[in-house]
Amino acid sequence: MSDVTTVELLWVEGRFENRIRFGRPVSEKIIDRHRRVLSFATGSIFAFVRWTSNEFGTVLSRIDILRAAAPRQRYATVPWVNPGGESLMRLSGWTKVERALQLIDAVEALGINPADAAPDYWHHVHNRLSVNESPRSYTRARHQAWLRRRRREL
Repeated sequence: MSDVTTVELLWVEGRFENRIRFGRPVSEKIIDRHRRVLSFATGSIFAFVRWTSNEFGTVLSRIDILRAAAPRQRYATVPWVNPGGESLMRLSGWTKVERALQLIDAVEALGINPADAAPDYWHHVHNRLSVNESPRSYTRARHQAWLRRRRREL
C-alpha cells in the first residue's frame, strides 16, 4: 500500500460525475479531458461526490467523507478510491446528499475548511441524516475544542 490515497474523477456531461467537494490533494494527474486522478496524503480528509444518470433521470447520488487510509490501517473500500479510506460519512439519495452539501457550505461560512473540521462531526452528520434527523450545526466553539483535543493527542 502506498502513502497516498488516489481518487479517480470522471465527468461525462449529463451522464456521470465524480468530484471532490473538499480536501487538499497533494498531486493531480490529468488523464484526458474527462478524467483525472487526485492523490491525498495519509490521514487527510476529503469529500467525494458521485452522481450518475440515464435517459430516465438520476440513478445515483452519493457523498462519502473519507480519511485517507494509512498503511496497515483498516479502511472501507469505495468505488473510484484506491485503496479506500476510513468512512466518516456515507449518504445516498439526492435529498440527503443535498443536505450534507448544505452543511459543508455552513462549515465554510464559518471560515473553516471542512477538511479541518472535527471528524466526529462528520460521523454525527452521517448518523443523523441516515435516519432523517437534523444534525447539530458545527460551531467555532466546537472547532476550537477539536483543535485543543488534537494538539493534546500530538
